[in-house]
Amino acid sequence: MGGRPKEKQEFDSRLIDLARVSRVTKGGKRFSFRATVVLGDGKGRVGIGTAQGRDVAQAMQKATQKGRKNIIRVTAVKGTIPHEVLYKYHSAVVLLKPAPIGNGVKAGGPVRIIAKLAGIENITAKLIERTGNKLNIARATIKALSELKYKETPIQQNNADTQSTTNS
Repeated sequence: MGGRPKEKQEFDSRLIDLARVSRVTKGGKRFSFRATVVLGDGKGRVGIGTAQGRDVAQAMQKATQKGRKNIIRVTAVKGTIPHEVLYKYHSAVVLLKPAPIGNGVKAGGPVRIIAKLAGIENITAKLIERTGNKLNIARATIKALSELKYKETPIQQNNADTQSTTNS
């Protein structure tokens, strides 16, 4: 009953990958867990974090903290991305394409999770070089989204210029 009131979380988080990993020592195998977590606010900010811990909860908490440090801003225009982008990260090659309004998120695996958490409502994605490594697919998707550029039309640039000169 008492205590602090719970504050609303700034980011939603989703677990992409959880793996039990081992380190071989003189005394035998030491097991730990590796968690990959994606964070997003649904308004254009998304990040990914990967960390290891002695148990699942510790690994997820560490990964969430790392994800907060790796937040990027995604450029979205009318609920989709401004242009097509292809990105290769190690063995994963991801192709992201803009989609018309009402199309939805046509993507699978980590790409779908990242797009939803970034607030992109209409996108088509394809894994060109298919790999089972979800971590590489997620990192390729984040890097591809960070490479998006939004080019303003000359009319929008003129409006921005006139507003900045009138405010001065």
